[in-house]
Amino acid sequence: MRFDVRLFALYRERAGSSLVSVDVPDGACVGDLTAAVRADYPRLAPPEVRIVVAVNAEYADDDLLLQPGDEVCLIPPVSGGS
Repeated sequence: MRFDVRLFALYRERAGSSLVSVDVPDGACVGDLTAAVRADYPRLAPPEVRIVVAVNAEYADDDLLLQPGDEVCLIPPVSGGS
C-alpha cells in the first residue's frame, strides 16, 4: 500500500516537503509506516523520539492497522509556553 503522509513543522523542514509517499506491505500498522518513514528520511527524528501519528484526524497507536485511503499525518513534539 502507498500512503501520502503529511508532515508538519520540524518534520516538514527536515524532509524538505510537507507531503511524502511511503510504501508499506498490505496489513501494515502505524508502527510499520513510521519505520518506513524513518528509513526513507533518517534525519526526520532521532530513534529515541516517538513520532506522533494521526490517522483520519485521530491520534493513532503503533498497532493500528492501516487501510487503503487512510489519511496519515506525522506530528512532531511541541514545547513552549510558560
